[in-house]
Amino acid sequence: MSACAIPLSRPVPIAEIPIALRLQVVSAAGAGFPSPAQDWEETAIDLVELLRLDRAASFVFRVSGQSMIDAGIHDDDVVVVDRDATPTSGRIVIAVVDSGFVIRQIVWRDGKPLLEARNARMRYEPVVADESVEVWGVVRACVRNLQG
Repeated sequence: MSACAIPLSRPVPIAEIPIALRLQVVSAAGAGFPSPAQDWEETAIDLVELLRLDRAASFVFRVSGQSMIDAGIHDDDVVVVDRDATPTSGRIVIAVVDSGFVIRQIVWRDGKPLLEARNARMRYEPVVADESVEVWGVVRACVRNLQG
């Protein structure tokens, strides 16, 4: 079963990695028309708090491949995964398939959970999430470097 698996290595909870990162917020950036009345903000964003990275059940994975681009997740993106979240239908998950991690959308069809890729330009076979597949965690956030 070829699911473009990333070789399995020991995931480290983010809470075990010492980080203290605060970014200064300059202003809100409108996605429509800019407001001439916008004031410069003086608050800081704590990325650890914003992405809830201080939880023992939070992990980070780097995405490898194009199987999820129609879900807005691209090659080299970083996803934040909750190990303790319930994988409900429609959620993006990290699963262990053939001894490697894959990122897929979990959907239930005919009472069976399936792991499906989200790339209409390529063909990926759905994986039945049976006893040979471990749904490892639920993706909560995706971070992309737009310079790279």
